Amino acid sequence: MDICNETTVTQFILIGLSDLPAVRYPLFVVFAIIYQVTLVGNGAILLAIGTEKKLHTPMYYFLANLALLDIFCPSTTVPKMLENLLTENHSISFVGCALQLYFLVALVGTEVFLLSVMAYDRYVAICFPLRYTLIITKVRCVQLTVGTWTAGFLNSLLHTVSTFRLSFCKYNLVNQYYCDIPPVVALSCSSTYVAEMLILVEAGILGISAFLVTFISYFYIISTVLKIQSVEGKRKAFSTCASHLLVVCLFGGTTVFTYVRPYSSQHSPGIDRLISMLYGIVTPMLNPMIYSLRNTEVKGAVRRVLCHRGFLH
Repeated sequence: MDICNETTVTQFILIGLSDLPAVRYPLFVVFAIIYQVTLVGNGAILLAIGTEKKLHTPMYYFLANLALLDIFCPSTTVPKMLENLLTENHSISFVGCALQLYFLVALVGTEVFLLSVMAYDRYVAICFPLRYTLIITKVRCVQLTVGTWTAGFLNSLLHTVSTFRLSFCKYNLVNQYYCDIPPVVALSCSSTYVAEMLILVEAGILGISAFLVTFISYFYIISTVLKIQSVEGKRKAFSTCASHLLVVCLFGGTTVFTYVRPYSSQHSPGIDRLISMLYGIVTPMLNPMIYSLRNTEVKGAVRRVLCHRGFLH
């Protein structure tokens, strides 16, 4: 499947999860089910928040944006991966690869920023409950959300332009099941120093900034909760943050491992694919379950929506 010549590369070949038919077809079924569960779960969250008036609050507004990202993010990679599992043609055009990389990095970056905003929202709600509605207004919610989406897409534009300005003239075998920055940069026949430093420095700065916002927010949250005398009060305060903290650990840890490190051939392709599956496929499926299981309001709203739709059918 590797095309080696001195002409400019016009398409890339994506390495599939397996070339064995006995493995490829079961994998297709498994990932097709995961993708469907992801769409249904996050769709149910969006529908519940949209139809339940008591969920029209800043916390659930941000959660709706997270559910939207968890629908879009796997949709950039899973359909192509499923196609590759069923066919022998693993090629993707140069433009198609650039677009896939752009939207994936944009959505991942937006989710990183959004999780930090959600941590700040919980910080204000728990540490300044009486001033919460004055600080987190509807206008502020829109500003924060637009800011996260804008920052994510501008960040991705910078990385995409930097990556595809490189020369690709020999190898076109992408060591991943989708187009991502590290494996595409590794194929360049020109100097990749600037592109790799941009990944480390720019992604490192943004990643550390997002981590600091989340860490500082939870430092003050925990300090405030520990001062609460009532055991029930402590339980309620922690329950509003537990879901978000678990999502941050799952998504943030795997994302940092993927991007905030230099890429080299010494890294195991199998481990890279496993890590990318965790944040790109598995986590978007788990997020609705995490939030619905840990949050009685969301769980009740989702149950009412599903029961109502079932009754109508």
